[in-house]
Amino acid sequence: MKFSTAALAVSTALLSLSNVAAADPVSKALVEDAKVNLQFRARFEQVDQLSDTQDLTSLRTRLTYETGALSNFFALAEVDDVRATDEEPWISDYEYTEINQAFIGYKAPGDTVLKYGRQRIILDNQRFVGGVGFRQNEQTYDAFSVQTKAVTNLTAFYAYINNVNRIFSEASGKADHKNETHLLNLNYKANNWADISGYAYLIDNQNLARFSTDTYGVRLAGKGDVGSLKLGYALEYAKQSDGGNNTVSYDADYQLAEASLGFSGVDFKLGYEVLGSDNGNAGFITPLATLHAFQGWTDKFLFGGAGNWDKGIQDLYFSVGGAVAGVKLLAVYHQFESDAGSIDMGDEWGVSVTYPFAKHYSVGAKYASFSGADAGYAFSSDADKLWLTFEAKY
Repeated sequence: MKFSTAALAVSTALLSLSNVAAADPVSKALVEDAKVNLQFRARFEQVDQLSDTQDLTSLRTRLTYETGALSNFFALAEVDDVRATDEEPWISDYEYTEINQAFIGYKAPGDTVLKYGRQRIILDNQRFVGGVGFRQNEQTYDAFSVQTKAVTNLTAFYAYINNVNRIFSEASGKADHKNETHLLNLNYKANNWADISGYAYLIDNQNLARFSTDTYGVRLAGKGDVGSLKLGYALEYAKQSDGGNNTVSYDADYQLAEASLGFSGVDFKLGYEVLGSDNGNAGFITPLATLHAFQGWTDKFLFGGAGNWDKGIQDLYFSVGGAVAGVKLLAVYHQFESDAGSIDMGDEWGVSVTYPFAKHYSVGAKYASFSGADAGYAFSSDADKLWLTFEAKY
């Protein structure tokens, strides 16, 4: 649900709090110990495909207010407003004003935090559960969650989600998905070389039955220095089957193997990821993931937010990155093919440049080009995308 009028009222009220004197515990929590953050993100995005070009300029303003603790309770409210030059079907940014986050929290003993309300949920590397932070409209969750670090080196997280606030506009009819979803993630950091996560994500989507899935998996990652070298790795396996009200019966696997090497300020990464297929009948999907961060920046394989199709996807990728005079540089190459049916799904290369400066600001440029897919599929057309971004955070 979007709250255009309410969001404006909340933002005005939050700003006025700075004039309140901190004379008692309530005022102290609301004013003296409160945190107020203001962010701006301006972006120009251009998409060139199917012999046509679309471009959009947008500005997101985000105001975040978090109270101090009062008897261990606290609250957070975050309002987003986006102004855009137009609406373009290939660009998932548009004008809106909404409450991005609004929750009440409780800090319990044992480094335990409970939250109830609209909140950001990011687990592991966001491959299965994330916030889609690249888009101007972030994905957030109406949920109850609890996270505890009561056991040394162990972080346990559980959430019950009743609504997913997706990145799409209200007019699209895809902005909200009602859920009866349970997320469980246990992360144990034994040492730098052994960061272990086990998870169970039981998604029951009331709006879109095919998004209802039961996923169980384990992730092992690590990184460290060996002499002058920086080494890292990630290994992950998950098993998925139909869940909730899904009408399709299937089983599919997820596999990841990744290695990284860094020396003299240059970082290399080589990875192989498989979102498997059940003999071409159904594929391993990731409907809560931050999809833009995976399978290439041109977002050719969103598949309506599922992140996969019936034939599955194999992604062999390589990247090289570093920094020169404070400028962060990254180049990435992907080669895609189906997990079932030997379909050439094309390849993509991309480059990005980011420069943070003067503590509060950053500018960036990103470009990606996709081509070479077998003809006749929804993703087959060549595509080129460009992004220019300016951010300010206070």
